[in-house]
Amino acid sequence: MPYLDEFLLIAVAHFFAVASPGPDFAVVLKQSIQHGRQNALWTSAGVGAAILLHVAYCVLGVALILSQSPSLFMALKYLAGAYLAYLGVHALRSAKPADNTQPTLAQAEPESVYKAFRRGFFTNALNPKATLFFMSLFTLVISPETPVLVQASYGVYMALATWVWFSCLSLVLTKAAVREFFLKSGFWFDRGIGVILIALAIRVVV
Repeated sequence: MPYLDEFLLIAVAHFFAVASPGPDFAVVLKQSIQHGRQNALWTSAGVGAAILLHVAYCVLGVALILSQSPSLFMALKYLAGAYLAYLGVHALRSAKPADNTQPTLAQAEPESVYKAFRRGFFTNALNPKATLFFMSLFTLVISPETPVLVQASYGVYMALATWVWFSCLSLVLTKAAVREFFLKSGFWFDRGIGVILIALAIRVVV
């Protein structure tokens, strides 16, 4: 089967990339615990959709421009860092309940589907690590002779695989026992996620 070896190499590389902890994982974890299953699944869909953006600019050749323009790539890094820092500060500012009662599943209010999808999309779309991964994939692994349609099919596969991975993660994290465990320490969980996101922001920029 033509391009099977190339596809298998891409599939393995993508699996290790998507399974490694990073901004996407942190945001899906936050959505799962704080807002519930529906929002976590829509956030996962946003992350998956952002993969198509990376694939699109690689296929169109924009990745070559980014790789040869350090200032443009640095601007992307600072923009990504600022977005992650914004999410982190927002989590840190979560107020502790005045009566010191612990939050329950019933008290967790989901945000809108649009906000959940947008949160996942921009977290991945602005991630320089993802940009570097796809630039490397399309310049070093995928042959220039590979038809554009085949390259696009690789992208569709990676988008679907990313969506399925984070959706499965969301299903696990939104189980009642798991959410109850995290929500019992909701005040500290918010701050822990906030610190992680800010640390990721610093790592992205540095």
